[in-house]
Amino acid sequence: MLDVRALRQDPQSAAKRLKIRGFDFDVERFDLLESQRKSLQAETEQLQNERNTKSKAIGKAKAAGEDIAPLVAEIGNLGDRLDVARENFNQLQDEYQLFLRGVPNLPDASVPAGADEEDNEELSRWGKIPNFNFDPKDHVDLGAGGALDFETAAKISGSRFVVMHGGVVRLQRALAQFMIDTHVNEHGYHEVYVPYIVNADSLYGTGQLPKFADDQFKVAGEAEFYLIPTAEVPVTNIYRDEIVAGERLPIKHVCHTPCFRREAGSYGRDTRGMIRQHQFEKVELVQLVHPNESWNALEELTAHAESILKKLELPFRTVVLCGGDLGFSAAKTVDLEVWLPGQGQYREISSCSNFLDFQARRMQARFRAGGDKPELLHTLNGSGLAVGRTLIAVLENYQDGDGRVHIPDVLRPYMGGMQTLDMASGA
Repeated sequence: MLDVRALRQDPQSAAKRLKIRGFDFDVERFDLLESQRKSLQAETEQLQNERNTKSKAIGKAKAAGEDIAPLVAEIGNLGDRLDVARENFNQLQDEYQLFLRGVPNLPDASVPAGADEEDNEELSRWGKIPNFNFDPKDHVDLGAGGALDFETAAKISGSRFVVMHGGVVRLQRALAQFMIDTHVNEHGYHEVYVPYIVNADSLYGTGQLPKFADDQFKVAGEAEFYLIPTAEVPVTNIYRDEIVAGERLPIKHVCHTPCFRREAGSYGRDTRGMIRQHQFEKVELVQLVHPNESWNALEELTAHAESILKKLELPFRTVVLCGGDLGFSAAKTVDLEVWLPGQGQYREISSCSNFLDFQARRMQARFRAGGDKPELLHTLNGSGLAVGRTLIAVLENYQDGDGRVHIPDVLRPYMGGMQTLDMASGA
């Protein structure tokens, strides 16, 4: 949530910045809500002060043995008027909060203008795109009849699911374990295990609710519980309504979880294969830092995600998202896109975002430095990496044209020394 005090100072400036992300901030409605808030707040305070003053006068008169009937008559229906004013003020506050909850974060000044992913700006490329002496297959054709079974998954559950067999399953486990070990041992993250079901307050805290309710899987029979769309939600919410000591910063967590998304807004995109599924796995990086350090932290976190791709020797490019492609809570996002030979294009494999104090304000996640007044933390997260998409990238980039996939060197210790996978048999 944005700082309402800053909005009050210059709503027109906020509206201009929000235009970059294609959001029309209703300044007229904001001004009306603000005017009504001031009026109702003033009325409530005036009636409260009046009642307090007259109540004290009655008390003094009573103690002095004076006739209090005239004073009591002056109060009359003051209590009822105060109750009505308070109710009107509370209703207005609820409406005000609902309005503010629908306003996305302000994009950083460095975020480029643009409407969608076509307008994202490339920052760099790493690695050499493989030059095959055969027509490379995509992961669906590579796993057909053996390692990857989409038909059986559709029978069991429906579209956008997969059943995996044999060595490919082991390869996915190896990727997740390799990522976690790297982030813990080399990058200084503390691993956490979290629930896969969260309450509505947690989704509100990180910004998925109320705007993106349609993309969540709600647990049947439980009005306020949802399957997690990403580990970002439970991990960041560890610090909801908490005040941490300043000397603990930065807090850096890594977490491996399944993720569940309805993909309500995808409208049939990427229906082939494992690119966009209802259930997938990610190794998530979350940082909570001092406000002065969040932009350095974004560079660091992005480099940590990049290091996994470099160790796997997978070619990728780094792009900064334009305003129109920016997520609701993010002030700035840098995406990593891995090369997929089967599609002949780069595809997103990690999004690394700085949310500044936007999530922390919703969660009231704060820190205290010494005896100072508590301040809002800055929160960041990024995939380090999306496990399923990394699996796809390994399968497609390491195929040999004979139905085998060579195991990247860094993964072989996790695969018991195995050097190749036979995709036809799943072994």
